Amino acid sequence: MAPNATHAFARTDRTAIGLWWWTTDRWLLGATALLVTLGMLLSFASSPAAAQRIGIDDQFHFAIRMCFFASASTVLMLGVSMLSPQGVRRSAFFIYIVAIAIMIALPFIGHNAKGATRWLQFGGFTLQPSEFMKPALIVLVSWMFAEGQKGEGVPGVSIAFLLYFIAVALLLVQPDVGQTVLITVAFGAAFWMAGVPISWIMGLGGVAIAGLCSTYFLFDHVHARVQKFLSPDQADTHQITRAAEAIRAGGLFGRGPGEGVMKRHVPDLHTDFIYSVAAEEYGLVFSWALIAIFAFVVVRGLYKAMKLNDPFEQVAAAGLFVLVGQQAIINIAVNLNMIPTKGMTLPFISYGGSSMLAMGLTLGMALALVRKRPGAYGVTGEFAPQGVFA
Repeated sequence: MAPNATHAFARTDRTAIGLWWWTTDRWLLGATALLVTLGMLLSFASSPAAAQRIGIDDQFHFAIRMCFFASASTVLMLGVSMLSPQGVRRSAFFIYIVAIAIMIALPFIGHNAKGATRWLQFGGFTLQPSEFMKPALIVLVSWMFAEGQKGEGVPGVSIAFLLYFIAVALLLVQPDVGQTVLITVAFGAAFWMAGVPISWIMGLGGVAIAGLCSTYFLFDHVHARVQKFLSPDQADTHQITRAAEAIRAGGLFGRGPGEGVMKRHVPDLHTDFIYSVAAEEYGLVFSWALIAIFAFVVVRGLYKAMKLNDPFEQVAAAGLFVLVGQQAIINIAVNLNMIPTKGMTLPFISYGGSSMLAMGLTLGMALALVRKRPGAYGVTGEFAPQGVFA
């Protein structure tokens, strides 16, 4: 990809695409493209079993749809990555307002599934607005933190907390505790990276832990999942047990493409438990490689973010990469039975239109913020990194 694309654009190319190519982080772009490709590959492994279980005649129903969503997500990511930081802020504001408006309307017009009303259904597509709200929220609170630091009378921290509490309140109404935990971690990371006093961080952490513990008593499904995790011998753990068996059956190098057997017994194999399908068919080595790709995206993204000069760009980019990394950690931890089930997708790998598009938006915003624009990293603003961690 890199050699051919590099020769396609000269360094003197001042077109929008040419400037984008020489200022974007091609290591992050390549790693993300690899994740998208692996997601489509694994969708062909999981689609037949998922379609058969649901009773769909076309065994590649989910794989075809996944390819469509992956293509749309890639186009969205590339388009958003061309935005300026100001464009990222404006887009985030618009997306947050629209997503919050839809979330407010969900109790009245939303689609209920598995005891939660998180989706807006139209035609053959279901939209989960909270997926798009997440990156928009992180960008907006980072903007507010940066404005508050300027000391010009803008109550940035107060506004940031207001935006966060509105999002959390609407998520808990659905209810969606998993997404609440995710945005709380990302919000806390942005809060910490904005340079606030450690006492504030500790206070926020204490409130977050207390709030998380309270969900055990307030929400029946959270209580049931925690009890199932703590006392597996006294509850129905069919899905997580089958997923664990699939992972063990894969061994070091897997059964081979399309040869998975245990995956047929995992109800959500194409969505929340796609990692178990990957482990059974391609083995532990492939699973480690998949984790390594996510780790590379997050670590390099944070490294680039921390070198940015502008406080808003620095905090927003880092928060977005934390968002992606935390979601991957939660999904994989659930598959490995390390934490209670959360109903959360593996970024770019799991099947799901809203998840794929929202991840494209998230990485697009992050790539836009870490581009090598003049003045972004230094006085001269040189183009094109010279090494993996340059």
